[in-house]
Amino acid sequence: MATFPVINLEKLNSEERAATMEKIKDACENWGFFELLNHGIPHDFLDTVERLTKEHYKKCMEQRFKELVASKALEGLQAEVTHMDWESTFYLRHLPESNMAEIPDLTDEYRKVMKEFALKLEKLAEELLDLLCENLGLEKGYLKKAFYGARGPTFGTKVSNYPPCPTPDKIKGLRAHTDAGGIILLFQDAKVSGLQLLKDGEWIDVPPMRHSIVINLGDQLEVITNGKYKSVEHRVIAQTDGARMSIASFYNPGSDAVIYPAPALLEKEIEEKKQVYPKFVFEDYMKLYAGLKFQAKEPRFEAMKAMETTVPIATV
Repeated sequence: MATFPVINLEKLNSEERAATMEKIKDACENWGFFELLNHGIPHDFLDTVERLTKEHYKKCMEQRFKELVASKALEGLQAEVTHMDWESTFYLRHLPESNMAEIPDLTDEYRKVMKEFALKLEKLAEELLDLLCENLGLEKGYLKKAFYGARGPTFGTKVSNYPPCPTPDKIKGLRAHTDAGGIILLFQDAKVSGLQLLKDGEWIDVPPMRHSIVINLGDQLEVITNGKYKSVEHRVIAQTDGARMSIASFYNPGSDAVIYPAPALLEKEIEEKKQVYPKFVFEDYMKLYAGLKFQAKEPRFEAMKAMETTVPIATV
């Protein structure tokens, strides 16, 4: 079986640059996921993010989750539950404007650290988008520009904890789905696994690695690359032992950004009359996704194609 792609970003500054770019290209085309080492975010800073996130869960979220489990009668499940997930979450919005000040129960230190973490991840996301541009033969900055609406991109973080689950065969930590947005940067637990992706009909573990950032591609990058890169279905398996931390940051298009396949990637497709992905406003896609997240992505693309005539033409 092929091994999960792990990319050492430091090698981009060495004679191994071409081989590293090729690894990123292969990961984008064949996996939709890869894991980054030496990504420029200091290890001691990541340790602080992890410590504060776990402390916040223990102090503010754990009891609430136990109460939810009791109220929904999720303790001794006999039948499979398919309408909810075994996870405790909260959301931080960074761009176009932050909601950090409105989130209750966060200590001043945690707020400050998460704000700094968001800035580091935003920078990393934009660096990665330019590496993708290079591999695709698009001009530098094309993908970043494609994500820009009137107020820039949308950027937010979902902070999750997956507590130990007594019946992991009956409920998922997070049901299978593809991500709707652009590029996703995940800082996950170094010890407790659970994240899996679907490749060639098999569920494959995304290995926990200390201080790594896991990258996956969302539906919008599939559209912009006209299917050259794919968003991939993934899920979280609940575990009987250990609570798993997951901090997923989503660098997405602005709500009013018009998303469509990059013309530079379409020349052959048009000549060969191949399938071309739809053109739509990102917010319209998100409205559709909200009700269909845990279903196949293809009908979502078809639905956007049917709406296509109403989208104004815009060029990047």
